[in-house]
Amino acid sequence: MNRKLTIGTRGSELALWQANFVKDRLAEIGVQAELKIIKTQGDIIQHLRLDKLEGKGFFTKELEEELLSGQIDLAVHSHKDLPTVNPPGLIIAAVSDREDPSEVLIIHKDCVDISKRLSVKHAATIGTSSNRRKAQLLSIRPDLEFDDLRGNLQTRVQKLRDEKYDAIMLAKAGVSRINMDLSDFHIEELSPIMLVPAPAQGVLAIQIRENDQELFNALQGINDADVAETIAVERKVLNLFDAGCHAPLGSYCRKKDGVFQSWTSIADDNEDFPDRVFLESETSEGMAEKIFSKYNKERKLPKSIFITRDLDENSYLARSLKKHNIEVDDRSLIRIFPTINKLDSFILKRADWIFFNSRNAIEHFFKLDPLILKKTKIAVLGRGSEETLRKFNRTADFTGDHLGINTDGIGSEFAKLVDGQTVLFPRAEGSLQTIRKALTENTKIIDMPIYETVIEEEVDKSNADVLIFTSPSNVEAYFRENLVDPGQKIICIGNSTASAIAEMGLKYTLPYSPDEIGLAEAIFGLDY
Repeated sequence: MNRKLTIGTRGSELALWQANFVKDRLAEIGVQAELKIIKTQGDIIQHLRLDKLEGKGFFTKELEEELLSGQIDLAVHSHKDLPTVNPPGLIIAAVSDREDPSEVLIIHKDCVDISKRLSVKHAATIGTSSNRRKAQLLSIRPDLEFDDLRGNLQTRVQKLRDEKYDAIMLAKAGVSRINMDLSDFHIEELSPIMLVPAPAQGVLAIQIRENDQELFNALQGINDADVAETIAVERKVLNLFDAGCHAPLGSYCRKKDGVFQSWTSIADDNEDFPDRVFLESETSEGMAEKIFSKYNKERKLPKSIFITRDLDENSYLARSLKKHNIEVDDRSLIRIFPTINKLDSFILKRADWIFFNSRNAIEHFFKLDPLILKKTKIAVLGRGSEETLRKFNRTADFTGDHLGINTDGIGSEFAKLVDGQTVLFPRAEGSLQTIRKALTENTKIIDMPIYETVIEEEVDKSNADVLIFTSPSNVEAYFRENLVDPGQKIICIGNSTASAIAEMGLKYTLPYSPDEIGLAEAIFGLDY
């Protein structure tokens, strides 16, 4: 390409970083370019909430107008800011690789409370202009308050320093790209499978005129086709719901080990409890339509569920079920007894890591008043265990769910992390020890059974539409005398529980994450 290109961009530090990133990528393939800064409606109007601004393209319209008039050759956008339908005459010619689409909750250090989920104090005021973030944060922490937050990244962070908020939420991608110094705050990172991001979050879009075939061909040299395929699912979901970037809709799709995985969160407004769906498919084709069909208001949901543990009426799962008037029969089918009444302090001193694979293990371990050294790190299998750990004013140094992988994958990643170190496993008598089996030969293991489970002798049958089993022991207790009725569906928490069901030749659903968010996704995703 002989001509020098003009790249249109907004003027914030982040927008300039993004435009220069594209400029540098173009230089790598022998295409020269310069920048032109253009102010948009979203930049000029700072006193209104984003959802009060007219239209859907308030960060893109002016760039698109200059593109159509030939004043610039291409525009660089944060892809999540773009409407799902291009203006006539314009196309997205290329997309970047994807920065981490996680969210970060940036908390003023005076407002930190690690005993609570997200580590922010009770009734904290969170700065965000995103209805999607508000709805999902409220589903996790219904005590939180919210206040609108506008301005560039530096302005938003300064407002937190000035104590106008207790915490603010930002996309990790923007913070990472301009390498912001946030060392004076407490940072909680929320993975995209915990708090579902905006469609195409972390991706840059390069927009050109539709008839500029020469430029389109040149841009294929920097286009990430794999990212384009996954975000096409997310943006199709957005399009099917006819929602803009201020809608309380989150959609995230990725390809892992040859399989497409997607998470979707949709609420009616920022105070509505969001419904979430997890979907896997061998192909991205038709995924968005399948997701859309799950939210059909005419679709039948189960009328009742049975779960083999007590369910707090204020918990995530209980509130998710209450929204759809689903009745709950919650009762544990096992009793738990401690097997030791004192911990050997010498053993604790030897441990570099303590790994907990269940809430029960955490609760029984801390009842023994352990003296844990500062050097000793704590690992948990999932978010449910992490939440229990916080009750003892501890946070996890490793949480498997945050990796976005299954139990086998968690074992492999943890094995790499602790290779050559000493790991203590407080556990139940007879547990399968999946994580322990994944560790390397160089890793020293301290095995510590601290409680045992005894199953109930007589268990009443449940007529609920859905049976949820939380452990192999509960499976054994229930099926000692009971059978599954035709039409009853089974959901299992964890691979070991699923194995117990599979051994009986029964079909089941395994939530992606073994916690209440994963259970809510699984229940809402069932077909009737």
